[in-house]
Amino acid sequence: MVSAAPSVPDAADRSADVLVVGAGPAGSAAAYWLATAGLDVAVLEKASFPREKVCGDGLTPRAVAALQAMGVDTSATAGWVRHRGLRVHGGGQVVEVDWPRLSSWPDFGLIRTRREFDQLLARHATAAGARVHEGVTVTDPLLDDAGRVAGVHATVGDERAPRTWRARLVISAEGLSGRLAKSLGLLRREDRPLGVAVRRYVASPRSEDDYLDISFDLTPDGPSAASMPGYGWVFGMGDGTANVGFGLLDTRRAVDVDHRAVLRDWLAGLPPEWELDEDHAVTPVRGAGLPMALHRQPAYTRGLLLAGDSVGAVNPFNGEGISYAMETGRMAAEAAVEALAAPEGPAREVALRRYPARLAEEYGGHHRLGTGFLALMRHPELVRFATAHGLKRPALVRGALRLMGNLTDGRDGDAVDRTVAALTRLARVA
Repeated sequence: MVSAAPSVPDAADRSADVLVVGAGPAGSAAAYWLATAGLDVAVLEKASFPREKVCGDGLTPRAVAALQAMGVDTSATAGWVRHRGLRVHGGGQVVEVDWPRLSSWPDFGLIRTRREFDQLLARHATAAGARVHEGVTVTDPLLDDAGRVAGVHATVGDERAPRTWRARLVISAEGLSGRLAKSLGLLRREDRPLGVAVRRYVASPRSEDDYLDISFDLTPDGPSAASMPGYGWVFGMGDGTANVGFGLLDTRRAVDVDHRAVLRDWLAGLPPEWELDEDHAVTPVRGAGLPMALHRQPAYTRGLLLAGDSVGAVNPFNGEGISYAMETGRMAAEAAVEALAAPEGPAREVALRRYPARLAEEYGGHHRLGTGFLALMRHPELVRFATAHGLKRPALVRGALRLMGNLTDGRDGDAVDRTVAALTRLARVA
């Protein structure tokens, strides 16, 4: 499919109540919620759809809930593939674990390539009333006399025609690069984990599967075994291919790792009948960063809100980012709606400054637990012991899945939920 060349909006179209930079899951979710609230919203996306994004393509029940809240059709007839849980490999053990049945979350996950998924969400935001402009590369913020963000400078199309957009507020959903945030001095915190995901698509009989395969036996005997806090995956796409890859969850603890060699060596150790080798590859190996644990702060400053990877909303337990991108996009939109309903000045600022506090309340404790988990994963002998013995206890695995996936009913749930809630609360105040 060839995308049309981006049009250059005239001056009347280059203003909005809120500008959203980036049309990934965070940006499109923010645009959808802004538009449904009745605000004029424009989205600036540097690429043209459809476009590739490195991802495992597996959506957890948390992501499904975010999609359902936006009214997205998640049925099989709409092109989605459902999965019922995880098949976890580790220490010579294999266990299948269904997603939990909870009142707060669906009991199934979904599969969709990011090439399709991101375009679908952008079109969904457009249908809600947002204006999505493709082929627009934002270069730097437009600042008013008080140093507040009042819009952005950008270039449009292959000819890189310079244009300026103006808005009362700007939401950065640019991803890891965070160009707007960096220009305001908001740099990534080096004490927070930064992961990396590496994946490719392979023609494989593993394409049809009710479970997503997760393996903690990435390099049990290799030279990088002592410094590999992560896991591998095989996710059947339901179209004759599988997404195979691995997530390295903390690059601070794994230096000089040849990511492609790790993937190649791990896949070589899997059953040959799965056909995951080089001969069956249909795409090159690609990688991308995973910014975790709210690594760029504050999430609001001087008229700019950060959402998704721009703020580092990825779950450090498992590298999951799509659900949190959509959630933070919604929260940023809700903060903007509340702020713009207030008079310009202190009242508006009070509303906007509640957004970082809301992120800390929602994710802070869970992220602190996750970073502690990553610290334990730097000890390979502990990982091997935990997987070899823990996978023999299905109840323990189910509880760990709920903790790592942030899937509980909170204090009102069962004993597992109450335990997770207590741990999260303690971590938040630690």
